[in-house]
Amino acid sequence: MNELTRFHADIQVILEQARSKARSAVNSAMVEAYWLIGQRIVQEEQQGSSRAVYGERLLANLSQTLSASLGKGFSYANLRNFRQFYRTYPDREICYTVCSKLSWSHNRLIMRVEDATARAHYLAESAAQQWTVRQLERNLQSGSFQRLLSSQGSDNQVRSSRSEPLGDFIKDPYVLEFLQLPESGQLKESDLEQAIIDELQKFLLELGKGFSFVARQMRISTETSHFFIDLVFYNYLLKCFVIIDLKTGKLTHQDIGQLDMYVRMFDDLKRGEDDNPTIGIILCDSKDETVVKYSVMRESEQLFASKYQRILPTEEDLIAEIEREKRLIGLRGKAQPPPNEADANKK
Repeated sequence: MNELTRFHADIQVILEQARSKARSAVNSAMVEAYWLIGQRIVQEEQQGSSRAVYGERLLANLSQTLSASLGKGFSYANLRNFRQFYRTYPDREICYTVCSKLSWSHNRLIMRVEDATARAHYLAESAAQQWTVRQLERNLQSGSFQRLLSSQGSDNQVRSSRSEPLGDFIKDPYVLEFLQLPESGQLKESDLEQAIIDELQKFLLELGKGFSFVARQMRISTETSHFFIDLVFYNYLLKCFVIIDLKTGKLTHQDIGQLDMYVRMFDDLKRGEDDNPTIGIILCDSKDETVVKYSVMRESEQLFASKYQRILPTEEDLIAEIEREKRLIGLRGKAQPPPNEADANKK
């Protein structure tokens, strides 16, 4: 690159950075403006004698006035969104420090989430992971927060000394509708693996934050045998390798034993000095909770079993699945009394 070309490139970078900052500043200013409009609407509505009727008439008149003077963007529906935005986040600090980092399109989707904890999660992750609006929409539709929450309360809950809680990274189930697999019927594991490789970018997004692809069918060898791991990833936040064993049938205790062996071998042969212990995930079509309960997975900090779904679940399906997991957790908890209670019974 000659000096003139480098000079031109430097100027182009400066302009692109300036434009990016300008877009960010404009976006932040507009989100704050919409919050202020929502606040002012609510304040004005509270002065009306009949709040509901007065409020709707107030919005209709305001929409007509703003549209006539400022043009598009101030429809009745949009003004209702501004009002809801303020009502969802009445604390101005949240709007200015969190919501303003995202576009109005992001905020409009997130503010419709009823659960406050879930809203906070989607706000934080959208900003930190720089989700596009489409990625956010899919995570909302697939209930990514609820699936993480379900994993934290199941046998996938991790008792770990890592700086990052693993419950924030392991989902159950994983939703793989983007692979466009048949909704039912037995799959070949090789077909599932190839479908994941073909849509690797989308699969990485479904895995979650911090994952990068390392290899497929990675060979690990001892003095006498060779073994092949379906998929290998590295998570730079957890600072560890994550190996995935694909199973298109029902989870068995042999599958768990095999994954346990793979993780031990990987730690011995591939893990670096600065890496945390390797995590192993069995991604299966279905699993028997009894098999999970009485396997080495029950006490392991490194082994997980998660189901995969071939289609995007409805909200009702997702709620039913989470409730089913909670019932199973409750039954398992009742099956074994706490140590002090068991000791008391002996006495």
